[in-house]
Amino acid sequence: MRYSAAEKLEIIRLVEQSPLPVRYTLAKLGIPRATFYRWYDRYSGGGPEALNDRSPRPDRVWNRIPDAVRDSVIELALDEPALSPRELAVRFTDSQGYFVSEASVYRLLKARDLIASPAFIVITAADAFKDNTTAPHQLWQTDFTYLKVIGCGWFYLSTVLDDFSRYIVAWKLCTSMRAEDVAATLEAALRARDLDQAKPSDRPRLLSANGSSYIAGDLVKWLNDRNIKHLLPSPLSQEYENGQ
Repeated sequence: MRYSAAEKLEIIRLVEQSPLPVRYTLAKLGIPRATFYRWYDRYSGGGPEALNDRSPRPDRVWNRIPDAVRDSVIELALDEPALSPRELAVRFTDSQGYFVSEASVYRLLKARDLIASPAFIVITAADAFKDNTTAPHQLWQTDFTYLKVIGCGWFYLSTVLDDFSRYIVAWKLCTSMRAEDVAATLEAALRARDLDQAKPSDRPRLLSANGSSYIAGDLVKWLNDRNIKHLLPSPLSQEYENGQ
C-alpha cells in the first residue's frame, strides 16, 4: 500500500506517542519495521518534505518564502531555542499573521545548522508517574487517536481522560485536529462533571502533548478564560517521560 507524505508523518507521530514498544505499535498499524525506519531515516535527514515520493526537482520554486520572512523565522528560533519546528511554525503564524509550514521551518533551521538531531526521539515511558493524583478531576489528559476508514479517509477521536480513575470523561469524533475540536471536547467534559461553573481552584489541570492544536493561541485563550492550568512538557523533559 502506498502512503502519502502526510500519512507517513502521522504514522511516525503515532509511534512517537504510543506507550507500547515500537515493534508492537508497528505490528498493530501493519507497517513493516524496515519500512518505518526507512521513513524515519529520511525524516531525520530532511524533515517532513523528505517523506514525499522521490521526484525530479523543479528548476524554480514558485512559492519560495520571502527573505524577510525567512530572517524573521530564524530570529524567532534563536529567541525560543526550546521550541520544535512545529511549535515555531504555529507561534510564527499566530504572532505574525503569515503562514509557514512545519516543513518550511524545519528546512530553514536545517540549512543554518540549527537542528542537529531529529525533531523527536522515540522514548520509553516511566513505570510510574512522578506525582500521583489522589482524587478524581485533579488532572485530565487529552489527546487525539487516529482512525483510518477505508474509502473515507482519516478521522480523529478526541478524548479527555481522568488521570486518577482512568475514566474517559468525554470524547468527540472529528474530521480535523483543530484547537476548536479540543475546546469542544473539554467543554463537554466540564459539563459532564458539572465543573463548568466550578471555582477556579476546583478546575482540573490539563495535560496534553505539544501538537499544534494544543499550543494554538485560540486554545490558550479558551483555557485562560476558564482558569484551567495547561501542562505542556518538553518532549525531552523528565516530566514528559514520566507522563506528568
